[in-house]
Amino acid sequence: MNKFFRALGTDVPAAIVVFLVAVPLCLGVAVASGVPPFAGLIAGMVGGIVVGFISKSQLSVSGPAAGLTAIVAAAVIKLPVLEAFFLAVMLAGLFQVIMGIFKLGIIGDYVPNSVIKGMLAAIGIILILKQLPYLVGYKTSFEGDEAFIESSGENTFSSAFHSLNHLTPIAVIIGFAGIAILILFEHKWIKSKKIFSVLSGPLVVVLSGIALNYFLSGFQHKLTVADAQLVNIPVAASTSEFLSFFKMPDWRSITNPTVWITAITLALVASLETLLSIEAVDKLDSLKRVTPSNRELIAQGSGNILSGFLGGLPLTSVIVRSSANVNAGAQSNASTIMHGMFILLFVFFVPGILNFIPLAALAAILVFTGYKLARLTLFKEYYKKGWDQFMPFIITITAIVFTDLLKGVLIGIAAGIFYIVRSNFRSAIFSVKNDDHYMVRLRKDISFFSKPRLKKILEDVPPHSKLIIDLTRAEFIDKDIIDTINEYMAHSSLKKVEVTVNKTTYNESHNLVDSRLFNSGDSAH
Repeated sequence: MNKFFRALGTDVPAAIVVFLVAVPLCLGVAVASGVPPFAGLIAGMVGGIVVGFISKSQLSVSGPAAGLTAIVAAAVIKLPVLEAFFLAVMLAGLFQVIMGIFKLGIIGDYVPNSVIKGMLAAIGIILILKQLPYLVGYKTSFEGDEAFIESSGENTFSSAFHSLNHLTPIAVIIGFAGIAILILFEHKWIKSKKIFSVLSGPLVVVLSGIALNYFLSGFQHKLTVADAQLVNIPVAASTSEFLSFFKMPDWRSITNPTVWITAITLALVASLETLLSIEAVDKLDSLKRVTPSNRELIAQGSGNILSGFLGGLPLTSVIVRSSANVNAGAQSNASTIMHGMFILLFVFFVPGILNFIPLAALAAILVFTGYKLARLTLFKEYYKKGWDQFMPFIITITAIVFTDLLKGVLIGIAAGIFYIVRSNFRSAIFSVKNDDHYMVRLRKDISFFSKPRLKKILEDVPPHSKLIIDLTRAEFIDKDIIDTINEYMAHSSLKKVEVTVNKTTYNESHNLVDSRLFNSGDSAH
């Protein structure tokens, strides 16, 4: 509890920033999913308060995710009533809790670091490209759209390019002034002042954006941003109207197969996105704290059960909001919890205030967050690590930018596996020569994938040479490799190659090499 209060000095400003960023993203994902906008806000509240309390992640922020919009939109169309979809969300949460109990959270541990870092860099690049239109006052798709092909029909690059031909002067001023403020707040002198630990850079950006837009509203209308470029929260005229935004699940649809198929699909995709996200966020944590993955699945499942019960969207741990949380200086999960409380309080009591916030100001925050995620030094760091690390990193970035998060990560994992296997092939067989003496040493586990390289090395030994085949370092030798060695031994005398095989006790006891051809320490001529 003491740690909780000690961190409030940084967590409260961070919570405000995440709250401001999360609101338009929640609304945008809801609209894109074909559900009422308030369903996105419900998921944001639950993701912050409920998941924040149950999860052991200190920096992760949960809410409705753009990666689920296609699944949600398709399910809403197929199901007879919207309330049946909310039942599917509840069931998905139940499945996630079961997955956590049976300790299936280990799945995320199998993703290579190069892929995780590539995912973060890709999200950074996507943030910059996707937020550029909002930065200059050109809105073409919903807030939080991460797909390459946008709902408007444009793609990430064409939308960013066309935005330069549709500049809104005040949006440009607000956006680039916001970026300048954030750069200024990175200066050591600013960071050394206690006042700026509370009055953080992103918060100043939002307040400045509101002030600029309000001040210029007294002049020509062209100097102010249009309503479409402002946050747009549904405003209830009374408490009863506010409560009407919440919807109950349709329990009669429990026998509908589509409900169960949707629930299973949501549970699997949301769980995978969550596990990938917490892996990535943990790597951003300066204190290097590790999130218990099984506990996270239980927390996410609990959140989805309540979100579905209240009429909200399915939720996951979301990298964009989590990255903004880290960038805003959050130190504990208090920031996550408070951001959910802020959504609830502002939406209930003063929703109109949030509708004064220009999207250009929020875009400035997200663009700067994207820059920090995809910083040039990260590319240099992975380039220096070698191609086996750099290529999966680059392939993951490219795949995510041109497809979506899950497809890109799967492609990145495939690339990572390829380079791991390739590296093992190259290191599994070691060869050296000295005059007419040659040695081929098999190391570690030797599978049949190494057979082509072994055959080439053996056949390249010139006639009238002495060859040592050393098996003492190999822990496992595939039968195909043994056959290759035996076949070579059978005809090595034709090249006048004298072969000596050093074998381990393990190999001898399991008769891995045909003893009729040679014995340990013996030679074949």
